[in-house]
Amino acid sequence: MRHILSCDQFSRKDLMELFALTDEMRANTNQFSNSLQGKIVATIFYEPSTRTRLSFEAAILRLGGNIISTENAKEMSSAIKGESLLDTIRVVDGYCDAIVLRHFDSKAAADAAAVSSVPIINAGSGSGEHPTQSLLDAYTIYKYKKNLDGLSIVVMGDLLFGRTVHSLVKLLTLFENVTIYGLSREVLALPDEYVTYLKQKEVSYISCRSFDEIPCDVDVIYQTRTQTERFENTDLEVEEFIIDQSVMRKFSPQTILMHPLPRRNEISPAVDQDKRAVFFQQSHYGMYVRMSLLHNILAGK
Repeated sequence: MRHILSCDQFSRKDLMELFALTDEMRANTNQFSNSLQGKIVATIFYEPSTRTRLSFEAAILRLGGNIISTENAKEMSSAIKGESLLDTIRVVDGYCDAIVLRHFDSKAAADAAAVSSVPIINAGSGSGEHPTQSLLDAYTIYKYKKNLDGLSIVVMGDLLFGRTVHSLVKLLTLFENVTIYGLSREVLALPDEYVTYLKQKEVSYISCRSFDEIPCDVDVIYQTRTQTERFENTDLEVEEFIIDQSVMRKFSPQTILMHPLPRRNEISPAVDQDKRAVFFQQSHYGMYVRMSLLHNILAGK
């Protein structure tokens, strides 16, 4: 697998092998400290990022690689002079062995891959997909639930623009007897293309508008923030579903609460002490999953 662009690329076997390597990375990090020796990875981010950019850069360094980076390429690169993304890629690919790209255009990663001589890793493209996030999300579920078959999962919040949700629901179709509940305001419902995708893959998808429609023994709650930066109508206001202690009391002791972060008000800080809230561990797993991806792509394994 050369480029990482979409969750369409992955098979169940791919995920199981990636998870096994991630387990090995976590247990024996030092054994992989020279995997990327002599390799240079460029991280080019046209949108803000904390976890994705830093976890990729930490992963590169822990594998013995080197980084060239621009954190705010929309304003702090030649893009501000009018240079196109494709011209930037054609230049930067001559400086490095792989490019980690985040961009505000949903097609950016695929467009970049079409002209790049080195692997492109999609670190989030507009409201399209965020495949490496969904890989760490699936890994998190796997570690806490020991399986991905037969699970019930709530994806909630901004399902319209939430690229992490778009990628995650695609990955979940690789497993058997999965039920997905989509909890959102109607204006932020999951786009038809993803509902159709789930139907074609014979995955049960149930659209919901209140917590009362969610079974109390659901396995996973995956909360997301409202992507207000993608609203074309800047006057649009959407009442968010807030998860607080009273909401968590409705659910089973075995239900885990996830969030790709950053959060604003959609999860109360009081919930952080709940053992079912695993979103900080989820973010920490991200570095190891990305280490595994980079190792597979650049170490020739």
